Order: sequence, then C-alpha cells, then structure tokens
Amino acid sequence: QVQLVESGGGLVQAGGSLRLSCAASGRTFSSYTMGWFHQAPGKEREFVAHISWSGGRTYYADSVKGRFTISRDNAKNTVYLQMNSLKPEDTAVYYCAARLGRGVETPGGYDSWGQGTQVTVSS
Repeated sequence: QVQLVESGGGLVQAGGSLRLSCAASGRTFSSYTMGWFHQAPGKEREFVAHISWSGGRTYYADSVKGRFTISRDNAKNTVYLQMNSLKPEDTAVYYCAARLGRGVETPGGYDSWGQGTQVTVSS
C-alpha cells in the first residue's frame, strides 16, 4: 500500500478554481491507478475521477466532466485535481485513493486512502 496526503482544499466562491494535490509515499506510485472521490455531509462517498498509472487514460463523473482535470506527475509521486467553474454542490471533503489494476468508480475498489481535504464553495 501507499500512504496518501491531500492538500489544497479551502473556501472559494462559485465560479472559482482550486487545485488539489495528493502526495504519495513509496517507490511504486507509478504502478497505481489513482482516483479522486468526494463526500458531502450525510451522503455517501462518490467518484469524481481516476487516472491510469501512466496518465494516459482518464475518466470523469458526468457531474464534473469539462470542469475538473485529473493529472499526475510520477517523478513527484503526486496526483492533482484541477477544479474550475466550481459550484456550491461541489462542496465536500475530497479524498484521493490508490489501487492496482484498471480504474474503477466504486470506493470499495481502492486499497489506500488519504485523510481528505475540505472544499467549500460559497454561492
């Protein structure tokens, strides 16, 4: 497993942007598919995006497609989530996660999780 630490969350007005980072420990980061999920109060954890080990394949939830971009830098053991045109409904704790194998959209398919970073979008 890898240890994951998210950063970059905060308070932003609707229409604004944030860039989340997730730093991973371990020398095998480039072997992992990485995902981002979010969880709003009282709701289940939901898929946002995932990226293949090479960065060559990405996949997004319909709700963020065209607004969010996932990317990774294997030399820095870091995965990013660029969030543009933020909406109040994007308010949630954002988690990064890692798994071996192809990307999946269910939280249970991931083996390692970060502690989360809060994103709050005001209207």
